[in-house]
Amino acid sequence: MLGSPIAHSLSPVLHNAGYAALGLDDWHYERFELRAADLPGFLAGLDDDWRGLSLTMPLKEACLEVAAESTALARRARAGNTLVRRPDGGWLADNTDVPGLVDALRPAWRSDWRATAVLGAGATARSALLGLAELGVLDVDVYARDPGKAQALTQWAPADVRITARPLDEWASGRQPVVLSTLPGGAADSLELAGPRSGLLFDAVYAGWPTPLARRAEAAGMVVIGGLDLLVHQAARQFSLFTGREAPLEAMFAAGRAALARESLVEPVETSATDRS
Repeated sequence: MLGSPIAHSLSPVLHNAGYAALGLDDWHYERFELRAADLPGFLAGLDDDWRGLSLTMPLKEACLEVAAESTALARRARAGNTLVRRPDGGWLADNTDVPGLVDALRPAWRSDWRATAVLGAGATARSALLGLAELGVLDVDVYARDPGKAQALTQWAPADVRITARPLDEWASGRQPVVLSTLPGGAADSLELAGPRSGLLFDAVYAGWPTPLARRAEAAGMVVIGGLDLLVHQAARQFSLFTGREAPLEAMFAAGRAALARESLVEPVETSATDRS
């Protein structure tokens, strides 16, 4: 795992749990504090034992510049979170955040949901919009503190998805059946939710669960999905890209829950979301 800051990243816990579950004793996953300017030099120093890398901020855009090849999805999202070693020794940039979100939402998804609210307008929101398009969403209201960033998404929007930019403080008045918060830990804590309200809330935060927003949504009657689901599903797709094996989801989920439970007894950990919009 590469990025900054990453001291409390759960990715090593998830991947190493997967290796242990499948008996891949010669596989190891570590974390490295790295900024965008350091990425080319770091990659140049890796030998052929390295099969793949996970990337978080501030490297999600930088990895597209150093990769020999990138997938259509990573280019469309303008962000990669995965580098996979190619047979020629170069790197392929991919994005597992988008399909990971779809995997996290699909078990609770209803086919008649066509309108969604997205809170935030950064890189996580872009991935969310691409995932929603795959799920058949047609209308999205983007609520953000930075109107300019929200407006920019209306120009970038996936085909057939209509996006309306709105101020963040107006989100509770919307009645969309699905709400996706891409805001970081703490940023949504003061957001009020008028109930009762049916539908689905996804909160990209995985630390300190349930978050105040998640508790309010559940009390109002919504189904709630947390950021750990996204974190595990995107990691599982990386696991398969790296090893060529199907990821042991249950083992990875169990390891993630156990790690969060331990951290909650010691100190807060950082969230999986990075969008400050």
